[in-house]
Amino acid sequence: MPLSSRARRLLRDTDLALRSTSRVEKPRGKAVEEVVAWCQAQDIELGSRLSHGRLVLDRDLLARLDEALAALGEPAIAAELGGLSSAEQAELGNRESKGVRVAPRERRVLASLPALGRPGLTRRARDHLDLDWHELDLAAFDVLVQVENLDSFYALQGEPPALSPWPRPLVLYRGDRHYGGGFADLARAWSASHRPHLYLGDFDAKGVSIALAGAASHLLLPPLAVVAARANPQQLPAEQQGYQTALRDHAATLPAGHPLAGYLALLLGEQRGLLQQWFGSGDDWVVVPLHARTIS
Repeated sequence: MPLSSRARRLLRDTDLALRSTSRVEKPRGKAVEEVVAWCQAQDIELGSRLSHGRLVLDRDLLARLDEALAALGEPAIAAELGGLSSAEQAELGNRESKGVRVAPRERRVLASLPALGRPGLTRRARDHLDLDWHELDLAAFDVLVQVENLDSFYALQGEPPALSPWPRPLVLYRGDRHYGGGFADLARAWSASHRPHLYLGDFDAKGVSIALAGAASHLLLPPLAVVAARANPQQLPAEQQGYQTALRDHAATLPAGHPLAGYLALLLGEQRGLLQQWFGSGDDWVVVPLHARTIS
């Protein structure tokens, strides 16, 4: 019977507490009962440490527990299994804790990077790579480009001229159930650097709301005149009405003449939107700040 995650957590907390005290008393709840049963199974005598109402743990007892764990090929008490992959857990012992491990796709992102030219593959402008975002050196990039739609992500072969102020863009798919978690974690880390975060996605109420919720600093859009000519009511679904109140509140925070104001007038005033697939080639796209104060 292996120690449960609950019992291991109790022992790990006790291990930390014993750095500043000689003994720790724990009332006999479920986690303590598991520890008691495990000790009995491993012939670890608790003696006077165990009473009707509590278990006393000290450094000597934890040392004996660690010896028994090592003999079973189990991770030591101090080992934190949460947040590790199965492979990383395996390096600590035989125990796989699926409930606290990192899911196989939890840290994955889908990146579009300049192609290196690989033998056996047709030459193309960009490679699309499934990566653990912890493997990316975020300091090596100067702008994050978040692409909402997967088909548009794959179709984006060159870098639009609008990105010329940033010669080292990190282009990532926004994510779905496979990549959404990894992208969200990366975006939070990116936000701490206060560098631009551009959102390239549908110009509709949901798309702009996603950009704002994800801490994007700018939208990547066709010029206002192009959007005004192409936008239509059919590309602003009625079910997105729920997003519009918050967008109206955001529009009210923008100063007169702000670049986003004209776009929001089309969206909220004229009730017209434009899906990303209708943006065109990207040669004329512009960077539109989302907030009153912009990141350059």
